[in-house]
Amino acid sequence: MIRAAFFDIDGTLLSFNTHQVPDSTKKALYSLREMGIKLFVATGRAPQTATYLREVFDFEFDGYINLNGQLCFADNKVIHSHHIPKSSIEMLLPYIEEKKIACDFIEREHIYLNLENELTDHFNKMLGDESILGYAQDPSRALHNDVYQLGAFMSVEQEEEFLAHLPNCRCTRWHPLFADVIPSDGGKHIGMDKILEYYNIPLEESIAFGDGGNDIEMISHANIGVAMGNAMDNVKQAADFITKHVDEDGVAYALDKLGILPFNY
Repeated sequence: MIRAAFFDIDGTLLSFNTHQVPDSTKKALYSLREMGIKLFVATGRAPQTATYLREVFDFEFDGYINLNGQLCFADNKVIHSHHIPKSSIEMLLPYIEEKKIACDFIEREHIYLNLENELTDHFNKMLGDESILGYAQDPSRALHNDVYQLGAFMSVEQEEEFLAHLPNCRCTRWHPLFADVIPSDGGKHIGMDKILEYYNIPLEESIAFGDGGNDIEMISHANIGVAMGNAMDNVKQAADFITKHVDEDGVAYALDKLGILPFNY
């Protein structure tokens, strides 16, 4: 029996091509809610994403795992938070200044970049919202305010050197030129555990959907892990079930084939 369903946003609920949630996905989630299944968002995005989701769906999700598990909400309150050590950020700032690496600094209620370039412009357009990454600001702010996640605009080859200047952190990647950077002991799977503990739901009654590298631990952790048809190969390898592309009714298709929906989508 499934009592808790976790969904990544970009590439899972939300299409990169249309910047919309497919109608079949909306219908499927409404059905799960009517069945009494708790619905949770698990995303690398900031908490402000909840406002967007309220506009798409006419209900409130039961909980939000934001920033890859570093900020978790249920019943409109924070039930888990874990920020990047300020001593680590202090080491990083001179490095990204020297190398001219753009980074997104994400606090609970504020987002900003240390610099804007062609990569940040490209990602804003890809995500369909030119304000998602925030705007350029003095990054020394991060020495005085809690930063829960960094978005680093760098290649895979740059990761090792970058992390050498940011101890106690790791990268989770869903794009070859961009990585979410979180504390070493963080992750969406940690957020899952905090949410499930809050609602007293056993892990054995969970299902999780995702498409990016930052979803691998969540998909592996859930009782049933579903990779979207548009998922990265390593995500598919971690999944129990591979569904169709997000633009081909992938969420509804999986819930149907797994026997969770009470109807054929």
